[in-house]
Amino acid sequence: MLWIGVVIVGYLLFAPVSIDPLAWTPPQPNPAFAAENEQLHAIEWLARGNGQGPEGIAVDAQGRLYAGYDDGRVMRFDGNGAHAELLANTGGRPLGITVLGDDSIVVADALKGLLRIDSQRTLHTLATEADGLPLGFTDDADHHGNIVYFSDASSRHGIHQLMPEVFESRAHGRLLAHDLAAGTTTTLLDDLYFANGVAVGPDGAYVLVNETTRYRVRRYWLTGARAGQSDVFIDNLPGMPDNISFNGQDRFWLALYAPRPAALDALLPHPWLRKIVFRLPAALHPAPAHKARVLAVDLNGQVRADWQDNRPSAYAPITSAVQFENTLYFGSLSAPAIGRLPLPAQD
Repeated sequence: MLWIGVVIVGYLLFAPVSIDPLAWTPPQPNPAFAAENEQLHAIEWLARGNGQGPEGIAVDAQGRLYAGYDDGRVMRFDGNGAHAELLANTGGRPLGITVLGDDSIVVADALKGLLRIDSQRTLHTLATEADGLPLGFTDDADHHGNIVYFSDASSRHGIHQLMPEVFESRAHGRLLAHDLAAGTTTTLLDDLYFANGVAVGPDGAYVLVNETTRYRVRRYWLTGARAGQSDVFIDNLPGMPDNISFNGQDRFWLALYAPRPAALDALLPHPWLRKIVFRLPAALHPAPAHKARVLAVDLNGQVRADWQDNRPSAYAPITSAVQFENTLYFGSLSAPAIGRLPLPAQD
Protein backbone atom coordinates (compact mmCIF):
# COMPACT_ATOMS: atom_id res chain seq x y z
CA MET A 1 0.00 0.00 0.00
CA LEU A 2 3.03 2.28 0.33
CA TRP A 3 3.12 2.86 -3.39
CA ILE A 4 -0.45 4.19 -3.28
CA GLY A 5 0.60 6.80 -0.75
CA VAL A 6 3.63 7.70 -2.87
CA VAL A 7 1.41 8.16 -5.93
CA ILE A 8 -1.03 10.36 -4.01
CA VAL A 9 1.72 12.52 -2.56
CA GLY A 10 3.37 12.77 -5.97
CA TYR A 11 0.07 13.83 -7.54
CA LEU A 12 -0.59 16.50 -4.90
CA LEU A 13 2.92 17.91 -5.24
CA PHE A 14 3.65 17.67 -8.94
CA ALA A 15 0.54 17.12 -11.07
CA PRO A 16 0.06 19.92 -13.64
CA VAL A 17 -2.56 22.52 -12.74
CA SER A 18 -4.27 25.18 -14.85
CA ILE A 19 -3.57 28.00 -12.39
CA ASP A 20 -0.53 30.16 -11.73
CA PRO A 21 -1.18 31.50 -8.21
CA LEU A 22 0.13 34.85 -7.03
CA ALA A 23 1.31 35.26 -3.43
CA TRP A 24 -0.71 37.84 -1.51
CA THR A 25 -1.14 38.45 2.20
CA PRO A 26 -4.63 39.78 3.03
CA PRO A 27 -4.78 42.81 5.34
CA GLN A 28 -5.39 41.97 8.96
CA PRO A 29 -7.25 41.91 11.17
CA ASN A 30 -10.40 40.96 9.36
CA PRO A 31 -12.65 43.86 10.47
CA ALA A 32 -15.97 43.58 12.28
CA PHE A 33 -17.91 46.76 11.62
CA ALA A 34 -20.74 45.51 13.82
CA ALA A 35 -21.55 42.57 16.05
CA GLU A 36 -23.45 39.72 14.44
CA ASN A 37 -27.05 40.85 14.01
CA GLU A 38 -30.35 40.01 12.37
CA GLN A 39 -31.00 43.27 10.53
CA LEU A 40 -31.69 41.32 7.32
CA HIS A 41 -33.91 38.76 9.04
CA ALA A 42 -37.07 40.42 7.70
CA ILE A 43 -36.18 40.31 3.99
CA GLU A 44 -39.32 39.46 2.03
CA TRP A 45 -38.94 37.06 -0.90
CA LEU A 46 -40.61 38.42 -4.07
CA ALA A 47 -41.30 36.96 -7.51
CA ARG A 48 -40.90 33.36 -6.39
CA GLY A 49 -41.26 30.79 -9.14
CA ASN A 50 -40.01 33.04 -11.90
CA GLY A 51 -36.49 31.72 -12.07
CA GLN A 52 -33.21 31.06 -10.33
CA GLY A 53 -30.48 33.54 -9.50
CA PRO A 54 -31.67 37.13 -10.06
CA GLU A 55 -28.06 38.27 -9.56
CA GLY A 56 -28.15 41.96 -10.49
CA ILE A 57 -31.21 44.01 -9.53
CA ALA A 58 -32.15 47.37 -11.05
CA VAL A 59 -35.08 49.70 -10.37
CA ASP A 60 -36.47 52.32 -12.78
CA ALA A 61 -38.05 55.69 -11.97
CA GLN A 62 -41.48 54.04 -11.75
CA GLY A 63 -40.28 51.57 -9.14
CA ARG A 64 -40.32 48.58 -11.49
CA LEU A 65 -37.77 45.84 -10.87
CA TYR A 66 -35.39 44.29 -13.41
CA ALA A 67 -33.50 41.03 -12.99
CA GLY A 68 -31.59 38.53 -15.10
CA TYR A 69 -31.84 34.78 -14.44
CA ASP A 70 -29.49 31.86 -14.91
CA ASP A 71 -31.40 30.60 -17.96
CA GLY A 72 -30.73 33.83 -19.87
CA ARG A 73 -34.07 35.55 -19.31
CA VAL A 74 -34.23 39.24 -18.39
CA MET A 75 -37.46 40.05 -16.56
CA ARG A 76 -39.35 43.11 -15.33
CA PHE A 77 -41.74 43.18 -12.37
CA ASP A 78 -43.84 45.61 -10.41
CA GLY A 79 -42.27 46.79 -7.16
CA ASN A 80 -44.07 44.01 -5.28
CA GLY A 81 -42.74 41.29 -7.59
CA ALA A 82 -46.02 40.87 -9.50
CA HIS A 83 -46.76 41.13 -13.24
CA ALA A 84 -43.70 39.35 -14.59
CA GLU A 85 -42.71 40.48 -18.09
CA LEU A 86 -40.12 38.81 -20.28
CA LEU A 87 -37.99 41.51 -21.93
CA ALA A 88 -35.55 39.21 -23.72
CA ASN A 89 -33.51 36.06 -23.44
CA THR A 90 -29.83 36.80 -23.97
CA GLY A 91 -28.87 33.17 -24.49
CA GLY A 92 -26.15 33.71 -21.89
CA ARG A 93 -26.00 34.62 -18.21
CA PRO A 94 -27.28 38.17 -17.54
CA LEU A 95 -25.77 39.72 -14.42
CA GLY A 96 -25.65 43.49 -13.79
CA ILE A 97 -28.35 45.77 -15.25
CA THR A 98 -28.63 49.54 -15.60
CA VAL A 99 -31.80 51.34 -16.72
CA LEU A 100 -31.47 54.09 -19.34
CA GLY A 101 -33.81 57.05 -19.71
CA ASP A 102 -35.41 55.84 -22.95
CA ASP A 103 -37.13 52.82 -21.38
CA SER A 104 -34.28 50.58 -22.47
CA ILE A 105 -31.75 48.75 -20.32
CA VAL A 106 -28.12 47.73 -20.60
CA VAL A 107 -27.19 44.24 -19.44
CA ALA A 108 -23.77 42.92 -18.48
CA ASP A 109 -23.92 39.31 -19.63
CA ALA A 110 -21.13 37.05 -18.42
CA LEU A 111 -21.16 35.05 -21.65
CA LYS A 112 -22.43 37.46 -24.32
CA GLY A 113 -20.78 40.76 -23.37
CA LEU A 114 -22.43 44.16 -23.00
CA LEU A 115 -25.99 44.14 -24.34
CA ARG A 116 -28.90 46.56 -24.71
CA ILE A 117 -32.59 45.69 -24.68
CA ASP A 118 -34.59 48.53 -26.24
CA SER A 119 -38.15 49.65 -25.53
CA GLN A 120 -39.40 47.26 -28.22
CA ARG A 121 -37.69 44.36 -26.43
CA THR A 122 -35.13 43.93 -29.20
CA LEU A 123 -31.70 42.70 -28.13
CA HIS A 124 -28.58 44.54 -29.34
CA THR A 125 -24.92 43.73 -28.77
CA LEU A 126 -22.94 46.79 -27.65
CA ALA A 127 -19.52 45.27 -26.99
CA THR A 128 -17.77 41.91 -26.96
CA GLU A 129 -14.19 43.23 -26.77
CA ALA A 130 -12.23 46.33 -25.84
CA ASP A 131 -8.84 47.43 -27.10
CA GLY A 132 -8.37 44.12 -28.89
CA LEU A 133 -9.04 41.95 -25.83
CA PRO A 134 -12.30 39.93 -25.75
CA LEU A 135 -14.62 40.31 -22.79
CA GLY A 136 -14.25 37.16 -20.74
CA PHE A 137 -16.70 37.69 -17.88
CA THR A 138 -18.85 40.83 -18.27
CA ASP A 139 -20.16 41.43 -14.76
CA ASP A 140 -21.85 44.70 -13.79
CA ALA A 141 -22.84 48.04 -15.31
CA ASP A 142 -23.94 51.56 -14.41
CA HIS A 143 -24.28 54.68 -16.53
CA HIS A 144 -24.01 58.46 -16.47
CA GLY A 145 -25.38 60.31 -19.47
CA ASN A 146 -24.47 58.43 -22.64
CA ILE A 147 -21.59 56.54 -21.06
CA VAL A 148 -22.05 53.03 -19.66
CA TYR A 149 -19.37 51.98 -17.19
CA PHE A 150 -18.98 48.23 -16.84
CA SER A 151 -16.65 45.56 -15.55
CA ASP A 152 -15.00 42.55 -17.13
CA ALA A 153 -14.26 40.38 -14.09
CA SER A 154 -11.61 38.27 -15.79
CA SER A 155 -10.20 37.87 -19.27
CA ARG A 156 -8.79 34.48 -18.25
CA HIS A 157 -11.55 32.67 -16.35
CA GLY A 158 -15.25 32.78 -17.20
CA ILE A 159 -18.30 32.46 -14.98
CA HIS A 160 -17.98 28.67 -14.87
CA GLN A 161 -14.38 28.92 -13.63
CA LEU A 162 -14.84 30.88 -10.42
CA MET A 163 -12.69 28.58 -8.28
CA PRO A 164 -9.63 28.76 -10.58
CA GLU A 165 -9.97 32.56 -10.60
CA VAL A 166 -10.11 32.73 -6.81
CA PHE A 167 -7.23 30.29 -6.34
CA GLU A 168 -5.04 32.05 -8.88
CA SER A 169 -5.82 35.50 -7.47
CA ARG A 170 -4.22 37.43 -10.31
CA ALA A 171 -5.26 40.70 -11.95
CA HIS A 172 -7.25 39.71 -15.05
CA GLY A 173 -10.07 42.25 -14.67
CA ARG A 174 -10.92 45.60 -16.24
CA LEU A 175 -13.14 48.65 -15.77
CA LEU A 176 -14.45 49.84 -19.14
CA ALA A 177 -16.56 52.62 -20.63
CA HIS A 178 -18.94 52.31 -23.59
CA ASP A 179 -20.10 55.45 -25.39
CA LEU A 180 -23.67 54.78 -26.49
CA ALA A 181 -23.61 57.59 -29.05
CA ALA A 182 -20.27 56.76 -30.65
CA GLY A 183 -20.51 52.99 -30.18
CA THR A 184 -16.95 52.81 -28.85
CA THR A 185 -15.57 50.94 -25.86
CA THR A 186 -12.41 51.91 -23.99
CA THR A 187 -10.48 50.56 -21.02
CA LEU A 188 -10.31 52.86 -17.99
CA LEU A 189 -8.50 50.54 -15.57
CA ASP A 190 -6.87 47.19 -16.13
CA ASP A 191 -5.00 44.78 -13.86
CA LEU A 192 -7.97 44.56 -11.48
CA TYR A 193 -8.46 41.58 -9.18
CA PHE A 194 -11.84 40.18 -10.24
CA ALA A 195 -13.52 43.43 -11.29
CA ASN A 196 -17.09 43.10 -10.07
CA GLY A 197 -19.73 45.68 -9.03
CA VAL A 198 -19.79 49.14 -10.65
CA ALA A 199 -21.43 52.34 -9.39
CA VAL A 200 -21.16 55.93 -10.60
CA GLY A 201 -20.76 58.44 -7.77
CA PRO A 202 -22.40 61.84 -7.16
CA ASP A 203 -22.61 64.10 -10.23
CA GLY A 204 -20.63 61.58 -12.25
CA ALA A 205 -17.39 62.67 -10.56
CA TYR A 206 -16.08 59.12 -10.25
CA VAL A 207 -16.98 55.50 -10.71
CA LEU A 208 -16.41 52.72 -8.18
CA VAL A 209 -15.47 49.16 -9.05
CA ASN A 210 -15.22 46.26 -6.61
CA GLU A 211 -12.17 43.99 -6.57
CA THR A 212 -13.64 40.81 -5.13
CA THR A 213 -10.43 38.84 -4.59
CA ARG A 214 -8.71 41.80 -2.91
CA TYR A 215 -11.60 42.60 -0.53
CA ARG A 216 -11.68 46.25 -1.60
CA VAL A 217 -13.37 48.92 -3.73
CA ARG A 218 -11.41 51.05 -6.21
CA ARG A 219 -12.35 54.55 -7.38
CA TYR A 220 -11.65 55.96 -10.84
CA TRP A 221 -11.97 59.73 -11.14
CA LEU A 222 -13.92 60.99 -14.15
CA THR A 223 -13.83 64.76 -13.60
CA GLY A 224 -11.78 67.42 -11.83
CA ALA A 225 -8.07 67.68 -11.18
CA ARG A 226 -7.77 63.92 -10.57
CA ALA A 227 -9.57 62.82 -13.74
CA GLY A 228 -8.00 59.66 -15.11
CA GLN A 229 -6.45 58.71 -11.75
CA SER A 230 -7.54 55.97 -9.38
CA ASP A 231 -7.32 55.24 -5.67
CA VAL A 232 -8.73 52.83 -3.08
CA PHE A 233 -12.16 53.89 -1.83
CA ILE A 234 -12.44 51.29 0.94
CA ASP A 235 -10.07 48.44 1.80
CA ASN A 236 -9.91 45.37 4.05
CA LEU A 237 -13.55 44.41 3.77
CA PRO A 238 -14.86 41.56 5.95
CA GLY A 239 -16.20 39.68 2.96
CA MET A 240 -16.07 39.29 -0.80
CA PRO A 241 -17.63 42.39 -2.37
CA ASP A 242 -20.03 41.71 -5.21
CA ASN A 243 -22.25 44.47 -6.62
CA ILE A 244 -22.43 48.06 -5.42
CA SER A 245 -25.03 50.79 -5.99
CA PHE A 246 -25.43 54.50 -5.22
CA ASN A 247 -28.68 55.72 -3.69
CA GLY A 248 -28.37 59.12 -5.33
CA GLN A 249 -27.89 60.92 -2.04
CA ASP A 250 -25.39 59.94 0.60
CA ARG A 251 -24.45 56.27 0.51
CA PHE A 252 -23.42 53.25 -1.45
CA TRP A 253 -24.94 49.85 -0.78
CA LEU A 254 -22.27 47.15 -0.96
CA ALA A 255 -23.30 43.50 -1.18
CA LEU A 256 -20.92 40.97 0.37
CA TYR A 257 -21.22 37.62 -1.35
CA ALA A 258 -19.79 35.75 1.64
CA PRO A 259 -17.48 36.27 4.61
CA ARG A 260 -13.78 35.94 3.93
CA PRO A 261 -13.03 32.23 4.37
CA ALA A 262 -10.32 31.94 7.01
CA ALA A 263 -8.88 28.91 5.22
CA LEU A 264 -8.54 30.88 1.98
CA ASP A 265 -6.89 33.83 3.76
CA ALA A 266 -4.37 31.37 5.21
CA LEU A 267 -3.64 29.92 1.75
CA LEU A 268 -3.27 33.19 -0.16
CA PRO A 269 0.35 33.96 0.90
CA HIS A 270 1.46 30.49 -0.27
CA PRO A 271 1.11 29.78 -4.02
CA TRP A 272 2.64 26.28 -3.74
CA LEU A 273 0.15 25.32 -1.04
CA ARG A 274 -2.73 26.67 -3.12
CA LYS A 275 -1.66 24.41 -5.97
CA ILE A 276 -1.77 21.39 -3.64
CA VAL A 277 -5.24 22.28 -2.35
CA PHE A 278 -6.44 22.99 -5.90
CA ARG A 279 -5.53 19.40 -6.86
CA LEU A 280 -7.85 18.07 -4.18
CA PRO A 281 -11.49 17.25 -4.97
CA ALA A 282 -13.66 20.38 -5.16
CA ALA A 283 -15.54 19.28 -2.05
CA LEU A 284 -12.35 19.83 -0.03
CA HIS A 285 -11.74 23.39 -1.27
CA PRO A 286 -12.50 26.34 1.03
CA ALA A 287 -16.19 27.11 0.61
CA PRO A 288 -18.08 30.37 1.20
CA ALA A 289 -20.39 30.41 4.20
CA HIS A 290 -24.13 30.94 3.73
CA LYS A 291 -24.57 34.41 5.20
CA ALA A 292 -26.54 37.48 4.15
CA ARG A 293 -24.61 40.74 4.54
CA VAL A 294 -24.68 44.25 3.12
CA LEU A 295 -22.76 47.38 4.09
CA ALA A 296 -23.90 50.99 3.85
CA VAL A 297 -20.85 53.08 2.97
CA ASP A 298 -20.82 56.88 3.01
CA LEU A 299 -19.23 59.16 0.42
CA ASN A 300 -15.96 59.14 2.35
CA GLY A 301 -15.64 55.36 2.27
CA GLN A 302 -16.74 54.92 5.90
CA VAL A 303 -19.06 52.06 6.88
CA ARG A 304 -22.27 53.41 8.42
CA ALA A 305 -24.24 50.17 8.68
CA ASP A 306 -23.39 46.47 8.62
CA TRP A 307 -26.54 44.39 8.25
CA GLN A 308 -26.49 40.61 8.48
CA ASP A 309 -28.48 37.40 8.74
CA ASN A 310 -26.68 34.19 9.71
CA ARG A 311 -29.64 31.79 9.66
CA PRO A 312 -29.63 28.77 7.32
CA SER A 313 -32.84 30.22 5.84
CA ALA A 314 -31.29 33.64 5.18
CA TYR A 315 -31.68 35.29 1.79
CA ALA A 316 -28.13 34.56 0.67
CA PRO A 317 -25.77 34.93 -0.97
CA ILE A 318 -26.65 38.57 -1.56
CA THR A 319 -25.02 39.79 -4.76
CA SER A 320 -26.74 43.17 -5.17
CA ALA A 321 -28.56 45.72 -3.01
CA VAL A 322 -30.39 48.66 -4.59
CA GLN A 323 -32.33 51.40 -2.83
CA PHE A 324 -35.55 52.86 -4.22
CA GLU A 325 -37.14 55.51 -2.00
CA ASN A 326 -37.34 53.85 1.45
CA THR A 327 -36.92 50.26 0.33
CA LEU A 328 -33.92 48.05 -0.35
CA TYR A 329 -34.14 45.39 -3.04
CA PHE A 330 -31.73 42.46 -3.14
CA GLY A 331 -30.43 40.11 -5.80
CA SER A 332 -28.72 36.75 -5.44
CA LEU A 333 -26.62 34.53 -7.69
CA SER A 334 -28.61 31.46 -6.65
CA ALA A 335 -31.77 32.35 -4.67
CA PRO A 336 -35.14 31.70 -6.35
CA ALA A 337 -36.50 35.17 -5.55
CA ILE A 338 -35.83 38.90 -5.33
CA GLY A 339 -35.44 40.28 -1.80
CA ARG A 340 -37.18 43.35 -0.37
CA LEU A 341 -36.68 45.14 2.94
CA PRO A 342 -38.17 48.46 4.15
CA LEU A 343 -35.48 50.81 5.46
CA PRO A 344 -35.69 52.02 9.03
CA ALA A 345 -36.84 55.62 9.34
CA GLN A 346 -33.39 56.88 10.36
CA ASP A 347 -31.77 55.31 7.28
